[in-house]
Amino acid sequence: MDRQTNHDLPIACDPAAIDPEVRSTHLSAAEQLLRHDAVEVQELSDGYAFRYTAEQYAQVTQFIANERLCCPFFTFTLEVTPAHGPILTGFVLPYKATPRAPTPYSCRWRRY
Repeated sequence: MDRQTNHDLPIACDPAAIDPEVRSTHLSAAEQLLRHDAVEVQELSDGYAFRYTAEQYAQVTQFIANERLCCPFFTFTLEVTPAHGPILTGFVLPYKATPRAPTPYSCRWRRY
């Protein structure tokens, strides 16, 4: 399966795309998932990979669902391993991203 990309998307976060009633919960969950809960974090040439426990499936998928609204320029990958094994997720930066571009792991989690 080919990875579909949209090179015309601006690299800009739109926190207003997330419902205001959900936004603060999303930001708190994002900080917790990305800074504290990952069993392993690996920097890749085009983004980051995170490993989570099977029990974190709901939090990880909810984070991705909300983050896709806010930052549609990211490519997310999700690998759910068999037998309740670890969950692997990746965040791929757009081809034109620079080191200053926002990433889910770059401390950009702030209150809006």
